[in-house]
Amino acid sequence: MKRPAQVLLLALTGIGLLHAALFTDLYLRYVKEGLRPLLIISGAVLLLLGLAGALRDGKHAERTERTERAEEAEHAGHAHGHDHSRVPGVAWLLFFPALSLLLYAPPALGAYTAARSNDKAVKEQKAFDPLPATSPLPMTLTDFTARVQQDRDRAIKGRTVRMTGFATPAAHGGGWYLTRIIFTCCAADSQTVKVRMYGTEAPPANTWLAVTGTWHPRGALGTRTAEAALDVRSAERVAPPVNAYTDDLPLVPS
Repeated sequence: MKRPAQVLLLALTGIGLLHAALFTDLYLRYVKEGLRPLLIISGAVLLLLGLAGALRDGKHAERTERTERAEEAEHAGHAHGHDHSRVPGVAWLLFFPALSLLLYAPPALGAYTAARSNDKAVKEQKAFDPLPATSPLPMTLTDFTARVQQDRDRAIKGRTVRMTGFATPAAHGGGWYLTRIIFTCCAADSQTVKVRMYGTEAPPANTWLAVTGTWHPRGALGTRTAEAALDVRSAERVAPPVNAYTDDLPLVPS
């Protein structure tokens, strides 16, 4: 890869980052929302480096071919007959991710990823606040799972709750899960939380739903033997959220 191509790669990568972070929501498929300022700064720096490199190359464009050949011969001599000043040809592959930021929106992580990952998002919790009297009670999948498996007061028993997520088919025995994928930092460290659904047929994979129901009694409530599961009373299709990689509370219908 010659110098002009290297400069172009820097500029394209910078433009791609700025496009994804400033003018679209595509950056949310790569990193969590809080990293947006860093993406913007990185994109600006790369673009400025590319422009600076292009300006520098322009100032040297008037060199004669004779001078260029002399310099190449000098470099070749120092390298014992081999030109190591060029970037390996495989570096051209770097143009693909740079162009993808501008021309191609990667598919969102969904049921395929969730079906092949373990639930890691629910951490140990020693105390729980009292639940409000709202019914149905809006809950995140993480909070529901923690309540079912860790709340010794069993406050979730008999409560009608409402959660949102996307459908993931169960790997064994049929059925399905309401699912959320959560970014700790970026897509590489994503974690999954799933709640098993009972009492309704499985919707198509990746369908976003608002589900209302009560805890499905399986295992000892308030202990690790309890299954994070719901007896579904209603399931309504909803639009996917702009930021799909968080475990947010569902909107309460007016």
